[in-house]
Amino acid sequence: MFFVGQFHHNLDDKGRLTIPARFRDLLQSDGAYVMFGMDHNLLLLTSPQFESIAQKLLTMNTADASTRDLRRLVFGTAERVEIDKAGRILISQNLRNMADIQEDVVMAGTGIWIELWSPNLWSARMALLEDADANERRFSALDLTTS
Repeated sequence: MFFVGQFHHNLDDKGRLTIPARFRDLLQSDGAYVMFGMDHNLLLLTSPQFESIAQKLLTMNTADASTRDLRRLVFGTAERVEIDKAGRILISQNLRNMADIQEDVVMAGTGIWIELWSPNLWSARMALLEDADANERRFSALDLTTS
């Protein structure tokens, strides 16, 4: 199964985020991690997905400065999260600050993980994604030729 769709939710006073039922089942079976993402957002990954990334990182050359920075980014910001009985996860204040998430969160499925965005940053990203010329180039990489 894939994480697809877009949802808008609010954090509660303690920083907990309700996970949509569509996403919850995929996350509960293996556990989940939240970490700082690549586009000033947060990534919510299943445990196997995070472990796969971690294994790749552990095989990379630590003499390389970019590898060390990537390890700091991934391992230094990642947090294991549990889904409570109400279907919520706790997002730490540190991660919320890093992604400029205040009260509202946009959750966007990206296939293999979920991205968590502040609404303002998500709107700016969506404006870029609505560019028809850029999308033509993006889709051409998929080679949607049918036989």
